[in-house]
Amino acid sequence: MSIFNLSNAIMGSGILGLAFAMSNTGIVLFIILLCAIAILSAYSIHLLLKSAGVVGIRAYEQLGNRAFGQPGKVVAASIITVHNIGAMSSYLFIVKSELPLVIQAFLGQHGNTGEWFLEGNYLIMIVSATLILPLSLMRRLGYLGYTSGFSLSCMVFFLISVIYKKFNIPCPLPVYGNNMTESLIAPVNQTGLMEDDFCLAKFFTINSQTAYTIPILAFAFVCHPEVLPIYTELREWKRMQRVANISILAMFVMYLLTALFGYLTFYMGVEPELLHTYSQVDPLDVLFLCVRLAVLVAVTLTVPVVLFPIRRAIIQIVCPDKPFHWARHIAIAVVLLVIVNLLVILVPSIRDIFGLIGTSHVEPPRPPASSSSCRGSSTSGSFLRSRSLCCPGQRFWYSPSPLHPRSAH
Repeated sequence: MSIFNLSNAIMGSGILGLAFAMSNTGIVLFIILLCAIAILSAYSIHLLLKSAGVVGIRAYEQLGNRAFGQPGKVVAASIITVHNIGAMSSYLFIVKSELPLVIQAFLGQHGNTGEWFLEGNYLIMIVSATLILPLSLMRRLGYLGYTSGFSLSCMVFFLISVIYKKFNIPCPLPVYGNNMTESLIAPVNQTGLMEDDFCLAKFFTINSQTAYTIPILAFAFVCHPEVLPIYTELREWKRMQRVANISILAMFVMYLLTALFGYLTFYMGVEPELLHTYSQVDPLDVLFLCVRLAVLVAVTLTVPVVLFPIRRAIIQIVCPDKPFHWARHIAIAVVLLVIVNLLVILVPSIRDIFGLIGTSHVEPPRPPASSSSCRGSSTSGSFLRSRSLCCPGQRFWYSPSPLHPRSAH
């Protein structure tokens, strides 16, 4: 179950942008970058577990307290809270913008007719109250292993569909009316002939878009806020390290296959959001409507996993020494979901959410520079003061809605 939870924490919607990343880096360069990031992520988790084991602390807030006293504890808790509220807002904003369009497509409608069930604000409140809140009330994070497993199975379905479509969509795409965007139709040269390399796989590519693909890869394996809560429940360092290694390896395989087959389907015509590219082929394709719904389910089931570290951070600040109490446990979850729902409802676009939370989400303190310092250090605060604060961006990647009404005509 811990493998499912950590894998679900790793799996962000950035997977939808990996094919675009490969189209702008080339297959070989993409694999090199993805391997490097996976190895670095696994090693950083190894150092994190080592440092937590040395000082005998399994909470970021307590690590901050040991290093810098109460201010360090507050900073660590604040960083986790801001980071994960931003992630929750991002996921719920996807539900707000995408679920009405999926329902609309299943009903065969080409525009919003004004029914309440096509209103995104109502839908996120319903989803939060009926699905996210009950799961968030679980006492232990490990209990979410079943839903995390189902969430991952939804993404496996997405991967299988991407592989299947590779052998059913020609390149260049034939034009059927006005459904295609220009990016999916092979460009022609001055002689009126199709560009020869449009439908050819490239091993190395450097262009103006390459720099924008690096953040997608750099934060593909971000899961550090959830590592220590899971470690607390497992209680064994070697077991947690094994869980982390298996989770990162599984996500590496899924990322690579999704990017590879998505890229080999559309080549240079792939768009920043992969599902949007498929919707240009056939906006009402039943298979990919089901895939879109599966992705929404996976995103929704990730929210409770992200909520747990926030609640733990708040408890560590407000009442760290008090025993578990259901009223406090429930109240924090309800308040957090209300805040996130209000944020998603009142903020008009996801870019504004990032503007409020911060253009890049922040993360808890990273492990020390080398594990050798762990072996040679005592549990005093001097060891932890050597830890540096690093605040990279969130792994989340988002593009305009794949099933926007104007693309359905």
